[in-house]
This record gives sequence, structure tokens and C-alpha cells, in this order.
Amino acid sequence: MSKPRNFTALIAVFSIILIGVIAALFFMPKYEGTVGFDVTVLPLLNAIFNCFTFAFLLLSLYFVKKKNIAAHRNFVLLAFVTTALFLVSYVMYHFLTEPTKFGGSLWLKYVYLFVLITHVLLAIVNVPMALITVTRGFNMKIESHRKIARWTMPIWLYVSSTGVLVYLLISPYY
Repeated sequence: MSKPRNFTALIAVFSIILIGVIAALFFMPKYEGTVGFDVTVLPLLNAIFNCFTFAFLLLSLYFVKKKNIAAHRNFVLLAFVTTALFLVSYVMYHFLTEPTKFGGSLWLKYVYLFVLITHVLLAIVNVPMALITVTRGFNMKIESHRKIARWTMPIWLYVSSTGVLVYLLISPYY
């Protein structure tokens, strides 16, 4: 049996770089050229990816409760795929466009800002947590995997569901 690998340093570096790149997008000058397609489709695509992530995570949770570890693992991996696709689309959109301003009523703006802020903060936390959780599972460190998964799963579910909610709240203003 091979020795379990420790990916902690790699996860930390990747998480810092990813979060740094996303944060930098908001301070970089926007792309001035043309891309050949309507970039306003990307936020809808992001919401769709978040819907799939949410569904895959629920299915993953269902299968782990049924002790079907292979299906659990496969749905977690699918959630990672749709999350990665979301990240690519998200970075593309924010590189190519100016931020969208919320145009709704004041009380709805406060709801939007609460959802957006909690979504962003928990997404930042979720990146390393999800990576640590999955590597512990692959390394068959079941007890430590379960301990962190109890936190990772609800946070990831919240992040993916509020990603859709953020889209629904801001979409009239694209």
C-alpha cells in the first residue's frame, strides 16, 4: 500500500493564488478588445454550473449516507468539475467586463449584499476546505475526512446555492 500524500502546502499555495487572481480581477483594467460572443451569457452559465454543483453535492451526500462510497466519490468529483468550470467562466466574465451594479430597491439591495458577502467569504473558505476534504478521502483518512466534511459539505452547498441566488438577484441589471 502506498504512503498517503500530504497536499497541505500545495492546497495552501493553490488557494492563495486562486483567491489572489480573483481579487486582482476587480482592480485590473478591463479587456478592451472584442471576444466574438455576448459575454452576458457567462453569468447565466455560472448559475447553471452552481446548480449542477449543488445537485452533485446533494447526490454525493445521499450516496455516502447509503454507504455507496464509489458513487459518493464520483459525485464529489463531478461537483469539482462543475466548480472548476464555474471558476473559468467567472474569471473570464470578470476579466472581460465591468462589475454590474445592483439596481433594485434599497431593502432588496441589503438582502443582495448580505447574500453576496456571505457567499464570497464562504467561497474563499471553501476552496481549501474542499481540497483538504477530498485529499483526505482519497488518502483513506476516513475519520479526518469525515470531521472536515461535516463543515465542508454545508458550506459548499451554501456557496453553490447562493451563487444561483446572487445571479437571480443581479441578472435584471446585466
